[in-house]
Order: sequence, then structure tokens, then C-alpha cells
Amino acid sequence: MRVVFTTSGDSLDSPLDTRFGRAPKYLVYDLDTETFEVVGNDDQIAMAHGAGIQAAGLVARLAPDAVVTGHCGPKAFHVLSSAGVKVFTSNAATVAEALELYRSGSLQEASGSDVRGHWS
Repeated sequence: MRVVFTTSGDSLDSPLDTRFGRAPKYLVYDLDTETFEVVGNDDQIAMAHGAGIQAAGLVARLAPDAVVTGHCGPKAFHVLSSAGVKVFTSNAATVAEALELYRSGSLQEASGSDVRGHWS
């Protein structure tokens, strides 16, 4: 099982980024092997609009079972949901903290976007 966390760093001690589409990086954690890789989100950060949709496409191609982030907009949420990726929001300070909350079942799966779209 793979879980993607939004972050600005390269380790489990890095902060959990509150933004899904404009997060600088995605930490992809494999719960089965307890390993991770970090994927950059450079192309989406500078976009004037559409960053969430493009980032969701990038993340969906990583084939995670879930995403843990601070906030997720409606278009990104739709893309992730359509790809079968569950979305969880968290206000954890670090990726490690968010991972522990996810593992313990303390995070509630989002039923929809928790922020308004910027261009809708």
C-alpha cells in the first residue's frame, strides 16, 4: 500500500505541506516495505492556474492508495477520486506525524474538497 504526503522536504521529518497542488514535493511512502521516494512538483508550482489538476494527474500516475495533505481543491479532489485515490486531510506538523496518524486510523477520509476552486 502506497500513501503520498505533500511536503517541502526530502525526509519523514519534513513539514507536511498544507497545499496539495502547489506542494513543492510529494513523499511516496510504501507501507509494505517501509521505504519512500520523493517526487518533485516543480512544473505545477509556477502555473498560473490548473496546478491542482496537473498535480493530481502526477500523483495518480504514482499509483498510491491514498493522499495525505493539508487541503485539497475540488478539481484535484475529482481527479484523485476518479483514479481511486482516497484523500485525507491533516494538520500534522511533519510527514512522520501524519504517517502515524494515518497508520493509527486517526485520519478521516475526505468526502469532498475542503477549499473552493480558484478558477471556478
